[in-house]
Amino acid sequence: MVTQVRTSVEDRIGTVLLDGPDRMNAISVETTDQLLLALEELGNSPDVGVIVITGSGRAFSAGGDVKVMHDMTSMTYENYLHIMQPTQRLPGLIRSLPRVVIAQLNGVAAGAGLAIAAACDMRIAGASARFTTAFGKVGFSGDCGISWTLTRLVGTAKAREMMLLGEMLGAEEALKLGLINKLVADDALEADTRAIAARIANGPVVAYQYMKANLLAAETEPLQAVVNLEAMHQTRAFMTDDHREAIAAFAEKRAPCFAGR
Repeated sequence: MVTQVRTSVEDRIGTVLLDGPDRMNAISVETTDQLLLALEELGNSPDVGVIVITGSGRAFSAGGDVKVMHDMTSMTYENYLHIMQPTQRLPGLIRSLPRVVIAQLNGVAAGAGLAIAAACDMRIAGASARFTTAFGKVGFSGDCGISWTLTRLVGTAKAREMMLLGEMLGAEEALKLGLINKLVADDALEADTRAIAARIANGPVVAYQYMKANLLAAETEPLQAVVNLEAMHQTRAFMTDDHREAIAAFAEKRAPCFAGR
C-alpha cells in the first residue's frame, strides 16, 4: 500500500501527515509526489502560518519503501534518474517555502525520512524517536538532500560517520549533536509541537518568511550578498501592517496582534 499524505488546517497550523502506519510511513515515488503537492498548497495558503510534518503510528518515516525498490531493480539508468526528480525537488521546496516547516518526530526517522526532517526549519522529537541514515544498508548512497542538510546540522565528521556506518541514534544523542531542536516526552510531543507552531503561526509571518530566506542565503552566499538581501527584506518588513502593529503595541504596553500582512 502506498503511504497516503493527508493534510489539515486548524488555527493557522497546517499539518502534513504521512499516513501509512502499517509500513512505518515508507516513502514511494507516489508519496513524494503527494508530499510535494501538499507542501505547495499549504505553503502558499493565506490561511496557514506554519506547517507541521509528522507521521502516524510509531514512525515518522522509515524511509524508502524497500518492497517497491525490489520491483525497480531492472530499471535503466535513465528511467531511474527520471523517477528521482520529485525527490530532488523536495528538500529545496521545504527550505524555500514562505512558511516555517516543523518536523514533529514521533518515532523512527530513517533514510529519506531523516532527510525530510533534516530539511525542515525545526525538529521536535519525542523521547522514543530514533534516527539513522540507513542508505548503506540497502546499497544506496543517499538522496533527498541528506548529504547537504546533515553536514550542516551535525558537522562534516559526524555526517560522514552517520552516512558510512548507518548506526541508530537515540533522541538524547540527536539533541546533543544538534540534529533536533527540542526533546520532549512522547505524550507531550503533539501538544508541545503545536504550542511552538502556534507561536509562529500567530506571529509576524511575513517577517518570518524573510528571516527564512535570509538564513537560507546565509548557508551559501558571501557576507555582502546576505547583507544586501537583509536590507531589502528589512525594508519590505518595515512596510508591513505587522511592523506597525508591533510598534504601536510596544508604545501602548500591550501584546501585539499580528495579522500576517
